Amino acid sequence: MTFFQDYSIPALPPRPRTPQFTPPPWTAPPRYELPAVVPVSRFVHKSPTFVMSVEAIKVYSTGCIMDMNWILRRTDQGDRKWAEINAVFHRPAPQLRDGGISADSILLLGVQFPDGTKASSSSLTMYGHRPMDQEPSGPVFEYRPKGGNGGEDDMSANAALWLWPLPPAGDLRLVAQWTDMGLPESSIILDGRQLREAAAGVQKYWPEEDVQG
Repeated sequence: MTFFQDYSIPALPPRPRTPQFTPPPWTAPPRYELPAVVPVSRFVHKSPTFVMSVEAIKVYSTGCIMDMNWILRRTDQGDRKWAEINAVFHRPAPQLRDGGISADSILLLGVQFPDGTKASSSSLTMYGHRPMDQEPSGPVFEYRPKGGNGGEDDMSANAALWLWPLPPAGDLRLVAQWTDMGLPESSIILDGRQLREAAAGVQKYWPEEDVQG
């Protein structure tokens, strides 16, 4: 016999199941979808010191994600200068308290739809917030950093760019600029029709009624 045997452990009260939050379609790809992957493997810019490329585009029913990579190669920079570049390269948007923020110092990215509609993003948008419940009046092009590496000879980084909605058929122009890193305004043309057709290959994880239940 023990001291506590006469003390019962109270039963926990029933807890209602917490409703699952479903983000608005313009903020993220659908959670329960396997995207169709469109291979791209194209350079947005290529020079002796800076390369930016698009590897592939993941197409969802509501939008798509562009997988982008860039790398800066060291030339004649001394150790001090290279360290300064490294600090900015992996923190693409200067801190607001530092001042001196300009279009030249920020990685700028944008898209233009066939009808001329534009959307832009930049590494600076990581530090800002937009109301989730307010549907944008135009396309969304959102910068989402994924990581990177730095060394004595080069430094690299990559990001996912979320585009909503799916572009219409026609020429989709992808634009990039990072003047301080040696990337002038550069662009490539992507096929909007190809992306829309690829959306037919998106696979649902479960039937819609199972997800809602």
